[in-house]
Amino acid sequence: MNRRDFLRTASAGLAALSLPACRTTSATPPVSAPLAVAGKPNIIFILSDDVGLGDIGCCGGDHFKTPNIDALARGGTRFEYHYAMPLCGPSRCLAMTGRYPFRTGLISNQSADAIAPSREIMIPTVMKKAGYVTASVGKWGQMCLDPGTWGFDEYLTFKGSGHYWRSQNPLYTVNGKTKELAEHEYLPDTMHSFLVDFLARHQAQPFFVYYPMSHVHGPILRTPDSKPGAAKADLYTDNIVYMDKLVGKLVAELDRLHLREKTLILFSGDNGTAHFGADRSTLGGRRINGQKASMLEGGSRVPLIANWPGTTPAGAVNHDLTDFSDYFATCAELGSAALPAGVTLDSRSFAAQIKGAQGQPREWIYVELNGRSYVRNARYKLTNGGELFDLKEAPFVETPVPADTTDADAIAARKRLKEILDQLPTAPANASADKKQRKKQNRKKNKAV
Repeated sequence: MNRRDFLRTASAGLAALSLPACRTTSATPPVSAPLAVAGKPNIIFILSDDVGLGDIGCCGGDHFKTPNIDALARGGTRFEYHYAMPLCGPSRCLAMTGRYPFRTGLISNQSADAIAPSREIMIPTVMKKAGYVTASVGKWGQMCLDPGTWGFDEYLTFKGSGHYWRSQNPLYTVNGKTKELAEHEYLPDTMHSFLVDFLARHQAQPFFVYYPMSHVHGPILRTPDSKPGAAKADLYTDNIVYMDKLVGKLVAELDRLHLREKTLILFSGDNGTAHFGADRSTLGGRRINGQKASMLEGGSRVPLIANWPGTTPAGAVNHDLTDFSDYFATCAELGSAALPAGVTLDSRSFAAQIKGAQGQPREWIYVELNGRSYVRNARYKLTNGGELFDLKEAPFVETPVPADTTDADAIAARKRLKEILDQLPTAPANASADKKQRKKQNRKKNKAV
């Protein structure tokens, strides 16, 4: 997306704000220019569930082996500062629409019906107009209706989150038709088979695939590879390992179909690690500050790996700020798709960074959940409650900055970040949704005791 298009679609007030850009570095020597790839790339967006930085080896996780995901990072670019919303519903809606929660109304997991096709346009609709065939494979229930209504040509969905075995719920849906899991059928394997079939049938045309996995959302159950009688902690590891295995199987299938060099894989997580994994999902022996559903770093800072052989610089680490709204503009630019007219997008394309160029980096990101919000730049974070935090030691520590500080940098940051927040009107909290979330968290705490 060129600058003219961005300025046309982004709100004028936000586009006018200027903050210091974040620094971009690489683990390997910089390339002189990205390699050209003929035609439009295939795009597969893998969205893992409740997977934070500490769950992935290449992001610095201490306890889990993820060799296939790590291989994507070694052959591509890992984005160090990538931000989702703290819960799955708002994150997924943000990724698909490119619009912040206060614009769409989907501000919590209880507000799925706030959106409608008459008011929002999702990525598949835009990509289809550019000649792409589209598929959604996996979790969808935190957004209303079904993927087909939102523009996906083919889809497989299941109800709720963390669906693995028939004993939980035997039913799932394929292209609007109800299917039933067999006694020993593992739904993530069924999802993989659906995806492989889709790729084989559409290998001759560009495709956009949204792949929201079951892993590793609770309940944490055995996988087909788990040992009989495995402890609960071991089962959590088993689920991360199986997620990684499925990623590896997908890459192998792309190789088999000779599609690998034509395909961009994006791997991320929809929010931070959930409570049952947060203690073990450490970085360098330190626990990340916060977890899923919190407004701390651990609630929203998630992995992002982009791998496109011959195009993404191998082993690069990008330090630009990116957030979930950016998938919309990025996919559209890579697919030469026109952005929707008359729509205010919050999305900023990072297609250039994927290709190893500088691009137009974000100067801030915005996070919102049910009445709470903050804006963050490279060093500071300001909440809609007026609290300023120094993020010099994030993601482990977020240091409150006193309101009467005399530090010139902090004073300037508060002023600049407030200018941005003033143009991002946080939607009022849904009291019912907040109450449900507190009850859910209390149940989880009681189970952990």
